Amino acid sequence: QLQLVESGGGLVQAGGSLRLSCAAPGLTLDYSAIGWFRQVPGKEREGVSCMSSGGSRPDYADSVKGRFTISRDNAKNTVYLQMNSLKPEDTAVYYCAADPVLFRKCVLAENNYDIWGQGTQVTVSS
Repeated sequence: QLQLVESGGGLVQAGGSLRLSCAAPGLTLDYSAIGWFRQVPGKEREGVSCMSSGGSRPDYADSVKGRFTISRDNAKNTVYLQMNSLKPEDTAVYYCAADPVLFRKCVLAENNYDIWGQGTQVTVSS
């Protein structure tokens, strides 16, 4: 079963930065839309950012626009989420996910994704 692997989470002070990575053994990420989602206990999973195949058309939730940047490194088959100016409300488990329909435009809706990682914890202290 295909699975993505997230890394890069951790504890950071408010105003700090982290870069999350999403690797995909066995899957060519460049052909798929990739999404980043986050979830806080007791709340629904929230779409944070996504990028369509070929690195085009990134989209961001309003809450992270101007602070987070999604990018791809096709040579490493890895997608990144650079998170700057972090706030305590960014604290969550972050997941990356791949759209199984190749070359489809990305959307911040988890129903479009069915290949997920196990998540990485991001904690922002005030």
